[in-house]
Amino acid sequence: MAFTVRLLLFSSLFLLPVSVFAQTNGSIAVGDFLTATAANSSLWLSPSGDFAFGFFPLGSNGLFLLSIWYAKIPDRTIVWYADRDNEAAVAPKGSTVNLTANSGLVLRSPQGEELWKSGTSAGVVANGVMNDTGNFVLQDRNSESLWETFNNPTDTLLPGQTLERSGKLSSRQSETNYSKGRFQLLLQEDGNLVLSTINLPTNFANEPYYATDTTSGTVAGSEGKELVFNVSGYLYVLRENGGKYNLAVGEVVSARDNYIRATLNFDGIFAQYYHPKNFTGNVSWTILWSEPDNICQRITESSGVGVCGYNSICTLKGDKRPTCGCPTGFSLLDPNDPYRGCKPDFIQGCKEDELSGTKDLYDVEVLINTDWPISDYVQLKPFTAEKCNESCFQDCLCAVAIFRSETCWKKKLPLSNGRVDVSLNSQAFIKVRKDNSTLPISAPQLPCPDEL
Repeated sequence: MAFTVRLLLFSSLFLLPVSVFAQTNGSIAVGDFLTATAANSSLWLSPSGDFAFGFFPLGSNGLFLLSIWYAKIPDRTIVWYADRDNEAAVAPKGSTVNLTANSGLVLRSPQGEELWKSGTSAGVVANGVMNDTGNFVLQDRNSESLWETFNNPTDTLLPGQTLERSGKLSSRQSETNYSKGRFQLLLQEDGNLVLSTINLPTNFANEPYYATDTTSGTVAGSEGKELVFNVSGYLYVLRENGGKYNLAVGEVVSARDNYIRATLNFDGIFAQYYHPKNFTGNVSWTILWSEPDNICQRITESSGVGVCGYNSICTLKGDKRPTCGCPTGFSLLDPNDPYRGCKPDFIQGCKEDELSGTKDLYDVEVLINTDWPISDYVQLKPFTAEKCNESCFQDCLCAVAIFRSETCWKKKLPLSNGRVDVSLNSQAFIKVRKDNSTLPISAPQLPCPDEL
């Protein structure tokens, strides 16, 4: 009776009617199932109620994500979700997930189409367990693990979880799109833990923008063996010789009093967070540490597009998370996703310049301390700012020119890896059409010359 009362209070906290099918030990029997329904969403809870496994509603569009989330905090942050072939296993209303003996967890649409299944390594499933660690495990009759979410991570690690060599985390595409995104955390076969951008739709990884450098080097056994997130909340690369490379230096919070997670965010930031288990009022996740320190500047590969996509400008916020904007004369490719890049709002080319003089076609906008370091096709020095501006203005291939330290870099579209860097002491001359009219874009305020 007491359990029922507590459950009803918990359900009313989120204004979500909940039907819970779970034993107090978190065990789920073969044959048990959950159904995705807006009015009566069912789930399996861990013994303490800290974690829930079930169908997480994605807005009000009647779609659900089979996932695991923190059940006792208002954010209900997702820590694992089902995916297949780099796409999140999104299920419509009426879908079911069944625990079967031979195929493990099986997700089906209302029409019976198989959307996803866990599978098993070998053996027959006797039961499932939703643990208080956040790990959902399929067990045989000897309580041996046949499959578990800790061995199939998505974008988050939890205390007690490890990442073996070739193990990886993949970011989601956006805050609300759980399909595979453009960033990856990988423990390489050589023991190096790296963060890289991915050239979607392939799995090709560009040069790392962060690395622990835990390779063999000159010391035998110094290469990384696994990434460990221990139950005390410490995150480190364990070397073959038993040594440790700590990812975080400084504050560590109590895992007994706090929920702790390490997440590869959709914008490429790998961060460790904590949230108090007992709280009052509006409490959210707090960052303990994150890498890299400045992702706008750290991503410099020639084959990638940076955090914000082509023709955009990356600016770092106070929490070290990037925000993206478009320069004058450009607009977002996707108004709902500023991280996908920008497109020019006018046609620029040599044919257009020949039909009309450049002075009739273009104006020049000036930005300070802004650069696209990978996109230049010519370097001129020694030069003055005036000559740099004029050289780009008269060049039908030139979209932007950067001037600093008596050097001029002329750049053509598409512009990549754009960022604001206050240490540059530079000027960017951007050609825009005189007759161009652009709608105002919700984007961060970009630096202007009068701010010098």
